[in-house]
Amino acid sequence: MRICVPLGALFEDSVEALGGAGLDVAPLRDAGRRLVVEASDGTSYITTRPSDVPTYVESGAADIGIVGKDVLNERKPDVYELLDLRFGGCRMVYATREGDDPTPGALAHLGLVRVATKYPVAATGHFTATGRQAEVVKVNGSVELAPLVGLAHGIVDLVATGRTLRENGLVEREEIFHSSARVIANRVSQTLLAGEIDALLARLEEGLS
Repeated sequence: MRICVPLGALFEDSVEALGGAGLDVAPLRDAGRRLVVEASDGTSYITTRPSDVPTYVESGAADIGIVGKDVLNERKPDVYELLDLRFGGCRMVYATREGDDPTPGALAHLGLVRVATKYPVAATGHFTATGRQAEVVKVNGSVELAPLVGLAHGIVDLVATGRTLRENGLVEREEIFHSSARVIANRVSQTLLAGEIDALLARLEEGLS
């Protein structure tokens, strides 16, 4: 089985979960700069940035993968979402500068609210679902800067503790959704490797109880 594991914040918990489910994760811990490693139990691990995990799984380069719900909501890949691993918890929120919320005024005077974000799909979907029009500005760096310099009325971003918002004089106005790590599977692999994948999922679920 080929498993795609995200680098970064979810990596350690992903390795712990897979190891707890009985897989040989020693090569993952000692991978160094190698991006593909083979384990003694026949498992192949692919490590990549979180946003690319769905691409590898959807294409069949990996049979299953671990990725945040935020990435799934943004990318909307054609994969099976099989299990919530319950780690890597964070929230997608809409936030603005402290003080009076500029959103109602922007909607009243401009007919829209300008929102800066790294997650344009999530931002657009949220405002559309709530009957409001948003002009979404895609940024790749520190999104908190946008409302401070007048680029946007607010931001849509992931928060865990909210510390970065507070340090930049921003406050959460609306929660959009909760995100945590999920197991996803390639649609063909889910059929061809059903027994192996189901057995792994059962062991992963045991580790959650």
